[in-house]
Amino acid sequence: MNDKTALLNQLRIDRGGEPAPRRTGRIWLAVAAAALLLGAVAAWVWGRPAKVPVHVAVAQAAAGAAAAAGGSVLDASGYVVARRQATVSSKITDKMVEIDIEEGDHVKAGQIIAKLDETNIRASLNQANAQLSFTKAGLAETEVNLANAERDYNRQKALLQDHFVSQAAVDNSRTSMDALRAQLDTQRSNVAVAASGVAIAERNLDDTTVRAPFAGVVTVKAAQPGEIVSPISAGGGFTRTGIGTVVDMDSLEIQVDVNENFINRVQPGQRVEARLNAYPDWRIPAHVIAVIPTADRSKGTVTVRIALDAKDARILPEMGVRVAFLNGAEPRADAAAAPGVIVPKAAVAGDGATGAVFVVHDSAVERRAVRLGAVNGDAIAISSGLSAGERVAIGDLARLKDGTVIEIEP
Repeated sequence: MNDKTALLNQLRIDRGGEPAPRRTGRIWLAVAAAALLLGAVAAWVWGRPAKVPVHVAVAQAAAGAAAAAGGSVLDASGYVVARRQATVSSKITDKMVEIDIEEGDHVKAGQIIAKLDETNIRASLNQANAQLSFTKAGLAETEVNLANAERDYNRQKALLQDHFVSQAAVDNSRTSMDALRAQLDTQRSNVAVAASGVAIAERNLDDTTVRAPFAGVVTVKAAQPGEIVSPISAGGGFTRTGIGTVVDMDSLEIQVDVNENFINRVQPGQRVEARLNAYPDWRIPAHVIAVIPTADRSKGTVTVRIALDAKDARILPEMGVRVAFLNGAEPRADAAAAPGVIVPKAAVAGDGATGAVFVVHDSAVERRAVRLGAVNGDAIAISSGLSAGERVAIGDLARLKDGTVIEIEP
């Protein structure tokens, strides 16, 4: 009996010591599963694309935007230019001894602005006057001799009738008289030549005085006393070809280059609103003078001349200016039917006739090619490719592409 009990005890399975190792294994399995889960979450967080922050603008119908803009049909930029300006120089090459202008001076037409050295020219004038006096004296002497020869010829003819002299004596007297008459004509021509020489010398003397060609403002003073000035370039670069520049401020106008794609929106006489870059809040009334009938093939633009309706001392040559070409006083019949939409310029990538916008769909963007129209301040017209009411992204457009995830900022 005891032997059987011992054998049964040997065959019995002891379950009291096994649970500890099995629980330890389960803990390690749980730890490994948690680590894998955390790794997967980290990989998803780190691997997902970063959201690009953008602002959103809504495309507006072109007709409503144009009305809000005050009737502008086209914007362009250009410069203030002077139609009448001159770089004043001398007519002769000479040394300048006096200059009477400074930058900013107002001058009148004909006002003396500089004087050149007249020493040599005045000496030439004195010589010409002396030559004229000499020829006049010779003329006077010839006139006296001719008068005496005419009297002698008349006496000889009277004596010939009474047979006191021969025909030969009469002929000699007449020959002397005719010779003196020819000499008199020569002397008169010499006097005329000498008088012309005096006139040339006087003109050269007058050319030593440089005068303003018209009323205006001096913008450049290019020479100083003691320098050689000349109407042509000479002296190896040490000769001044100009004394100063005079600008007629009443001739100021605006010149802008308009893209040839939109030149059909510009007409002579059209009203224009100009804003100087230096005074952006100052609206200057203006109008189109002319559209220059040629295009620049390298830039694809046409030059437009614009007259300033208001004159002001703040308007200076070469100032930068932006202009808005306006509709007439009455809206055009097709204004309500103007196609396309208006969006901020910051929402458009590219320039010229075509570009691209990024249309916002929930949390991503769609890149869409569009055709661009006229620029109006900070807005630009899109003639095709976008509809009114669609939302477009504004921000760092270089980081955006088709399908980019975005974060909309207020």
